[in-house]
Amino acid sequence: MKWRVILEPDPETGEWAVWCPELPGCTSAGETEEEALENIREAIQLYLETDQIQLPLGTISREVTVG
Repeated sequence: MKWRVILEPDPETGEWAVWCPELPGCTSAGETEEEALENIREAIQLYLETDQIQLPLGTISREVTVG
């Protein structure tokens, strides 16, 4: 799945900030543009991971695919 990310250089440090507009709070950074892109890929994967939850007896859990 492809995600749009926004890269922004810091004029003082030369490092890069990066975030994914479709995933609120999903941000990262890197010393280079390439490192920032690697880091946001990992951040997106972590953002999308499902949490293990305890469900009451008799509850049914299903997964759905979107897109």
